[in-house]
Amino acid sequence: MSLGYLYAGILLVAGFVFVILATTVSNILSPHKKTKEKAQTYESGEKPIGSAWVQYPLGFYIFALLFVAFDVDIVFIIAWAVIFKQLSVFGFVEILFFILILALGLVYAWRKGVTRWI
Repeated sequence: MSLGYLYAGILLVAGFVFVILATTVSNILSPHKKTKEKAQTYESGEKPIGSAWVQYPLGFYIFALLFVAFDVDIVFIIAWAVIFKQLSVFGFVEILFFILILALGLVYAWRKGVTRWI
């Protein structure tokens, strides 16, 4: 077995132990008395107006998911660009297909009206 795996295992176990120990100690030492001030919504020092529970339109969440999806795809394209010369024509055709699928997804979202509120 490689020594690197041993070090990685030790760090993994140490990370789990640290998280469990820190959570346990904070639960033991923290005060558990409920007060009116603790139950109040905090709005940067201002008195809250209305309820903190607001239902946002679904379009915001779908747009955020689109952003995350395209952001991750950019990471894949950058990784592809780093090894572009090694991939030759097959890699170029493959990335064109990938970008075509991304474009079709964007057109679909556009036609469904997800980006209408922008």
